Amino acid sequence: MKFGIDIAQQRVEFDEVIDRARFSEEVGFYGAWGFDHFVPMYGDGPGNCFEGMTTLAALAMTTQRVRLGLLVTGATYRHPSVFAAQAVTIDHASRGRLDVALGAAWFESEHLQLGIDFPPTARRFDRLEDTLEIVTRLFTGEVVSYKGHSLSLDQARMRPTPLQQPRPPIWVGGSGRRRTIPLAAKFADVWHSGASEQFAELSAELDRLAENFGRDPRSIMRASSLSLSGPWDLLRRNIDRAQERGIGYLICGWPGEGRSQVQEFAERIFPEFQG
Repeated sequence: MKFGIDIAQQRVEFDEVIDRARFSEEVGFYGAWGFDHFVPMYGDGPGNCFEGMTTLAALAMTTQRVRLGLLVTGATYRHPSVFAAQAVTIDHASRGRLDVALGAAWFESEHLQLGIDFPPTARRFDRLEDTLEIVTRLFTGEVVSYKGHSLSLDQARMRPTPLQQPRPPIWVGGSGRRRTIPLAAKFADVWHSGASEQFAELSAELDRLAENFGRDPRSIMRASSLSLSGPWDLLRRNIDRAQERGIGYLICGWPGEGRSQVQEFAERIFPEFQG
């Protein structure tokens, strides 16, 4: 089992964000994850919320081993060509430690407050599909033309190519049968979803669709999330249940109990589940 930690870059100062990423590396987490929002996602009133991609660029220069990503990057927030250029830059800055996680975006009030277009659901998924196509094609470094639902490329070429070849791992987050699971089956190296009772059924659907796209379903890792709050025996049961469902990567939320809880989790749980 791989474990990542959500460093939650909100309602703290930036020094704390850096310290959390370094701390996660020191205690042995496989990945340090932020989120992709511009306003805090919990708590009352205004508060700090640092932009995700530039935060990853800073963390790339202040860590050495831990992998970096945002869970998940909203396709509505950036043109996919700009996002691809940012991702390649972070991949080089981190010496090949970037994971690229994408979703359709959902936080309507944030979009409206900041003047960011928030299309209906179907159009947001069209944009996510265009983004996945454009990003993966630009990562090749070849000349690319593409006509999408609403976004296109015309003899586009982007250099350098990523350090990770053929590209950084692509994550697709969500559990929708109509659009998300098919997009994960086509593009994802990792599929992230909640560990619900429907997980096995959705995972089987992902396998079937991956085979239809000519992919080996075993090449798509399953990932989910884990709360670090609660008794240790409960956490162990939740991890066991995740493993039984075929989940190989759990991203842990930064707990309200703080850094001591994270450290104790690493000391108690890592030896049991990381093999």
